[in-house]
Amino acid sequence: MGKDIFEITVNGLKLVVIFLMMVQAVPILVWLERRGSAFIQNRLGPNRVGPLGLMQLLADAVKFLTKENFVPDTAKPFLYYAAPVFALIPGAVAFSAIPMSTPIQVGTFELFGSTWGPYTFLVQGYDIGVGIVFILGVSSLAAYTLLMAGWGSGNKYSLMGALRASAQTISYELALGLSIVGIIMMYGTFNLTEMTMAQQGTFHFTFMGHTISSQYLPNWGIFFQPLAALLFFSATFAESNRLPFDLAEGESELVAGFHTEYGGFKFNMFFIGEYGHMMISAGLMTLFFFGGFGIPFVSVAELQEWAAGVTSTAGGASGLVALLHFLSFMIKFSIFLWIFIWVRWTLPRFRYDQLMDLGWKTMLPWALFNTVLTAFVIYIAAM
Repeated sequence: MGKDIFEITVNGLKLVVIFLMMVQAVPILVWLERRGSAFIQNRLGPNRVGPLGLMQLLADAVKFLTKENFVPDTAKPFLYYAAPVFALIPGAVAFSAIPMSTPIQVGTFELFGSTWGPYTFLVQGYDIGVGIVFILGVSSLAAYTLLMAGWGSGNKYSLMGALRASAQTISYELALGLSIVGIIMMYGTFNLTEMTMAQQGTFHFTFMGHTISSQYLPNWGIFFQPLAALLFFSATFAESNRLPFDLAEGESELVAGFHTEYGGFKFNMFFIGEYGHMMISAGLMTLFFFGGFGIPFVSVAELQEWAAGVTSTAGGASGLVALLHFLSFMIKFSIFLWIFIWVRWTLPRFRYDQLMDLGWKTMLPWALFNTVLTAFVIYIAAM
């Protein structure tokens, strides 16, 4: 957490800020989804409460908080109450491990009669050396919350929805995990920041002693692993229970699926958890395949050199570079969040047998093929 009380305090506040950033992004995404779906369907969407319907978010929050606390007679109280809490935790913990910018350097300074610093503050909750393994491992715990909600509700429709959702999540985790093995082999690291730094500058790679480069393409992972990007992004829809993979919520068959018996604030926690997994997916897609927080065609060293000429202090230059990289990350991140919304209101829902066939018979073999092909190309390139 830190070497002294100041660093520990800042790192603790940083965790709180990242959590609040994730939670507060959910109402904005809900508004964007409602307005976006209306735009796609040639409707108006929420436009009565406040300018552009923005105050509808506050009205929804009041409604969630003031609803009656209902518990089914056949429910298992501990599991029933624990499920929405545990639904929120994996998304928040995993999102905090995503690097959103370069570190901020703070030099030595005097405060309260003591000398503090120097410090290096990461623009992420914490740095785990095996970031990919940690994020995928924590995210996969969401399958347990689905089963807790389904069984704890004491409702057959909830239980069937939970079984569907957990089977779907576990099935697509295989294709999702295998699709990024090629990226791991290519960059030779599990560390997300190191992967991002490897994608700086313009497109270039060495193959059998020859350097191939282009000044017109950024050095992003998608140009090296296009099949992996397609498989990974498709699998994230299933992992997030988003259309066309939201078979846990087949209204004509299972009412609302595993959260049928939940209302008010408890339902809201499930909602935040789902959007949290959307944010993790968008963040990982940005990091693996689109240069992370990097700015296209501009390396971190070049940006640091420019910032040093603009500002008079090393700390100011570090802060400016971190801000620009953070804005770059958020632009890419927001584009993928919009694609999640766009796809939901464009594609129809799969049948359940089609969903499972796609995961096991199509995506998993292609992910395995991509892994073998990547290993073969890396072996040939090194000769």
